[in-house]
Amino acid sequence: MDIKALATEMDGIVANGAIVDAVKQFFAEKATTSDYNGVATSNKRQMIEKMEGFAGAIAQVNGITNHTTIVDGLDSASEFTFDFKMKDDSAIYWHEIIRRKWDTNGRVIHEEYFNAQ
Repeated sequence: MDIKALATEMDGIVANGAIVDAVKQFFAEKATTSDYNGVATSNKRQMIEKMEGFAGAIAQVNGITNHTTIVDGLDSASEFTFDFKMKDDSAIYWHEIIRRKWDTNGRVIHEEYFNAQ
């Protein structure tokens, strides 16, 4: 598997705002996630539900930028900034690193978020 190509493709989908689609396409069924706020999911279905809820709360995407993606074996790390106006009129600006562990079939088996601000 060409993990660099897969990570780059996934990051392109995320950068276009199709975060739910990226999870649906690239996550393994038993993929886990964790973030710097202590929120975790234990399978693909939970992550899809989490992302659908989040995406549904966005009023406007001001910008999503993928600054860089690096790959080492079955591990990738992607630097993003996300800038959203939410339906409750709050603003979200995240600068984060998304670390992914991939399996040999080209599926994400773990995704972890780190605050890069």
